[in-house]
Amino acid sequence: MDIAKIDQNMKLETSIDEADVVFCDVRQAPFEVYGLYDYQNQPNFQRLPDEIAKATNEGVNYLYRNTAGGRVRFCTDSRYVAIHAEMPSVCHMDHMAMTGSSAFDLYLDDPESEETVFYSSFRPSFGFNDGYERKVTFPDRRMRYITINFPSYSHVTNLYIGLQQDATLGGGMKYKNVLPVVYYGSSITQGGCSSRPGNAYQNVISQRMNMDFINLGFSGSGKGEDVIVDYMATLQMSAFVSDYDHNAPTVEHLQATHCKLYQKIRAAHPDIPYIMVSRPNFNHFTDDERRRDVIVDTFRYARENGDRNVYYVDGESMFRGPYANMCTVDGCHPTDVGFALMADSIGYELKEALFGKYRRL
Repeated sequence: MDIAKIDQNMKLETSIDEADVVFCDVRQAPFEVYGLYDYQNQPNFQRLPDEIAKATNEGVNYLYRNTAGGRVRFCTDSRYVAIHAEMPSVCHMDHMAMTGSSAFDLYLDDPESEETVFYSSFRPSFGFNDGYERKVTFPDRRMRYITINFPSYSHVTNLYIGLQQDATLGGGMKYKNVLPVVYYGSSITQGGCSSRPGNAYQNVISQRMNMDFINLGFSGSGKGEDVIVDYMATLQMSAFVSDYDHNAPTVEHLQATHCKLYQKIRAAHPDIPYIMVSRPNFNHFTDDERRRDVIVDTFRYARENGDRNVYYVDGESMFRGPYANMCTVDGCHPTDVGFALMADSIGYELKEALFGKYRRL
């Protein structure tokens, strides 16, 4: 498809220094957006229906428009790729890089090998408020398959991709022909504090396995309420990852919700892998042991009731070894090292559960 034939009116006001740039709305084909709810029909990119977000809790009602886990895929032979992002709410934090909280990053995909490699970030200016434009240039002009990750902690109303006017534009690399993995949890699940969106552990697993996913991590607000659990049970998924230990206000709250969440998801999806994760930044001087006991109790309950497709990942085992002191920013939120180790542990269980030669008994 010649980009000039898509829409002759897509000449946005732009500061991009390319005379032949034409912008295209990612809501339109042949772009494909993943990880976001009903993106073609919503005025904002978001992760939940409005009514579910409003009924869950105040935090979710704000954070559901953070675009964590959102991705757009396409292919083009344009010499450059630009973005024009309209962002009505931008998150600035003292412990997370803007390249992770508020920026987009670009990966190159290989449809033959299904490998995905990082190429560049679209870095915004410090202190920006309502959106920005940036450009990534390639050394030559040839067809490339591209994934662009949305920010983990900001709202995005519109995203336009700028390409050369005479460029070819087509669909992106396809994910494996399986349903997405659904992740539910806390700020760690949402992606805090990776230095880029693509370094959050779900993105890393997705890159390694070429699998679609939905990120339902809500910073401080993943508390296992019935309304959001019931909604998640309606989603089509290949696997479910429960990772909300950090956001349960108390051990008693975790105990009251954790097994119930498992029961509801399992009732709706009796055959999918269900992975339970305890907090990775384990501390023996807090109530972390009691919290872990709650999660292990749910796992044992499932196994004792005949579930052979349930898995437990012990958070204490993740941040060990020579890089243990490099795994968090603040004693809680992972660095890129921490997220890589989480991707190793959770991704191993997920790969074995979905594609392992022998199913565990």
